[in-house]
Amino acid sequence: MNEQNIPIIDAHQHFWDLDKNYYPFLADHYEENFFLGDYSNLKKNYLPEHYMKDAINHNIIGTIHCEAEWDRSDQVGETKWLKSIKDKHNLPTAVVAHAWFHTKNAEEVIEKQASFKFVKGIRSKPIVKNKESDSYDNYVGTMQDQKWRDGLKLLEKYNLNYDLRIPSWHLIESLQVIRLIPNVKVIINHAGFPWDRSKDGILKWKNSLKILANEGNVYIKLSEFGVKNQYWNYEENRRIILDIIDIFSPSRCMFASNFPVSSLKISFDDLYNNYNKIVKNFSLNEKKDLFYNTALNVYKLDIKIEE
Repeated sequence: MNEQNIPIIDAHQHFWDLDKNYYPFLADHYEENFFLGDYSNLKKNYLPEHYMKDAINHNIIGTIHCEAEWDRSDQVGETKWLKSIKDKHNLPTAVVAHAWFHTKNAEEVIEKQASFKFVKGIRSKPIVKNKESDSYDNYVGTMQDQKWRDGLKLLEKYNLNYDLRIPSWHLIESLQVIRLIPNVKVIINHAGFPWDRSKDGILKWKNSLKILANEGNVYIKLSEFGVKNQYWNYEENRRIILDIIDIFSPSRCMFASNFPVSSLKISFDDLYNNYNKIVKNFSLNEKKDLFYNTALNVYKLDIKIEE
């Protein structure tokens, strides 16, 4: 295997067609608190042909599409649309679909999502605080909501993973719910969002990850290291990536692009070239885990890889 052209399973990316489908945050509901700041450049179609153009210099053998804030009144609609995209383009390889956990029809939606063979997990973002010092107005839809927890626990019944997307200040809180589903693989999205790059902020984030790493069903995506009001910082992100790998080991980490969202801060080429540079001294087996094996195993993908 040529290490310079190592196979890549992109463990987190998005497609959207704004001409045909409704994504509120890309249409008529601007998110003032979007974590990367102004995201107006995302308000255009992003489909397999755009993705493959971005990734043309890299050996992409599969991708995992994560739900993209499709109209929540039609949660299964996105999955149906993605099936049509996959049938035409052979991408995405797998899907992390959406279902609200705290609603009366939670099981109905989860069951429908699970009926698609390429759906491997659910991402249901709990209600979170916009900043650590905030307080909840109420607990509906938060990780403290018993109905939300009941919905989460349905994932084991349907043999689905859980993609967990929360700011770093909620990581410790998530331990309570992770322990409710010991037989479900939990994948922390976007490195646990280490947005606070101060010495104390990084220390708190890192200590939280160390606690979560003690749970054997927890994995993590090495993705979306962008920070509001600054460009992609190689030295900062190198330190963060190496810290995560040290905490979880390569067999529980997976590189991902989060494209097109990450394009607000970095090109696809620069992103994956940086990933390669950061782990250049790792063994070949460790690189295999980081770039494709962990994603392959965690999401149970049917991809044959030529060694």
